[in-house]
Amino acid sequence: MKKEKVRFPQNGLDSSEIHAQIEKKKAGDAKWNTGKMFGFVYHPGDEVGDTLKNVYLKYFYENGLNPSLFPSVRNMENETVAMVSDLLHGDEQVVGNITSGGTESILMVVKVAREKASRDYPQIKYPEIVLPVSAHPAFEKAAYYLGIKTIHVATGEDYRVDMEGIRKAISKNTILLVGSAPCFPYGVIDPIEELGKLALEHEIPFHVDACLGGLMLPFVEKLGYPIPPFDFRIPGVTSISADLHKYGYAAKGASVILYRNSKLRKLQYYVFTDWPGGIFASTAMLGTKSCGPIATAWSVIKMLGIKGYLEMADEVMKTTKRLQEGINAIDGLHVTGTPDMSIFSFTSDYSNIFLIGDEMKTKGWHMDMLQFPDSLHLTVTRTNIPVVDEFLKDLEEAAQKTRKLSWNKITTKLTVSATGRLSKALPEKTFQKIASASAKIAEHDKSGKPSRMAAIYGISGTLEKRENVHELVLNLLDQMYTPD
Repeated sequence: MKKEKVRFPQNGLDSSEIHAQIEKKKAGDAKWNTGKMFGFVYHPGDEVGDTLKNVYLKYFYENGLNPSLFPSVRNMENETVAMVSDLLHGDEQVVGNITSGGTESILMVVKVAREKASRDYPQIKYPEIVLPVSAHPAFEKAAYYLGIKTIHVATGEDYRVDMEGIRKAISKNTILLVGSAPCFPYGVIDPIEELGKLALEHEIPFHVDACLGGLMLPFVEKLGYPIPPFDFRIPGVTSISADLHKYGYAAKGASVILYRNSKLRKLQYYVFTDWPGGIFASTAMLGTKSCGPIATAWSVIKMLGIKGYLEMADEVMKTTKRLQEGINAIDGLHVTGTPDMSIFSFTSDYSNIFLIGDEMKTKGWHMDMLQFPDSLHLTVTRTNIPVVDEFLKDLEEAAQKTRKLSWNKITTKLTVSATGRLSKALPEKTFQKIASASAKIAEHDKSGKPSRMAAIYGISGTLEKRENVHELVLNLLDQMYTPD
């Protein structure tokens, strides 16, 4: 049956019709406020949240492109950057900007490293970044956009980057070292102090990706947890990214990128002086800049202060420990490594962990699925606090159920096995044609979202040619962003 084309409307709808259609569309969205979603949404509570909504609306139409037109926005950005710098032990020389999120912050860091290398070491023709395999893909994205090669270093048994591997990976082409505080997959902090010493030794910029931990780890440390130094206390650290819209509780999207000095930050800026439309300048990737997130970031820091953030961090960490202890107590399940804060993954010794994830999804739980090793991932937030017992009960039932023979288990194994064999036996072009149709492998719920992903992740793990995995994901993404 041919799909009807979505057309630009002839006539507008009134307010009530718009609200009705929005509610209908939202009915299929994940319900983050039930506490069954781990990550994605960071809610500070109704009282603070309602204040931030009102603040956001005050800057709904303003544009941060021109800092001279809306000086209040520039002032809030400067003060927010200064407050986060203070939290991360920056001195009076540390400067930065607010970006649209961690990806933009990281993109700017990679750009700065490239600009610095081209200025200081023009002989480098093929620049490289040395980073852990556990570092965020935003570095891969930035390197792809900017024409830079990434050199990946494995993690050790503790899931922190292997320092000997880092030393061997550094070459005459290295323009940037990267460490995570913490990394997303395992929630562990890389050996930042050792990386800093190595960066100083080789005179290479060193970036700490604290997008997840920047507004959480300082308070976890103040609470007495054993958090190693990861910020500007380490002499070799030249830049830090910290997301305000995660554990900072600001509206999306807002992140801070901090530099050791303004000499580095100037390499981030873009200026074009020969346009007939006037002189154009921007601090980061975006031109037009939403002011609502900036205003909420400033407001929430001012509202909560050290005391408020400490109380929230305490609640989240106690919830995290309860979850980890409960998972480890379930036969066959265990937490991966020794996480440093409120993000971690876990796996199963007996069952396909992705089948457990699918089973949990039927109960309304939303967790990320990870690979290398296969595991499920939890980013614990304040919304998860009331549902710990329910989660652990459902998880134990899901683990027991997936050990038994089920149709889903059989079909998943058959699908994975058949696809793996086809990948090896068929010519590349033929397999990619099959991959174009195989994005429909995952079962879909009424809203069109994939509801069972074990087959997709299982296939990913069996395909020797990673470009075939790439093709599968491209087709799934393409299908999801085609009008129903």
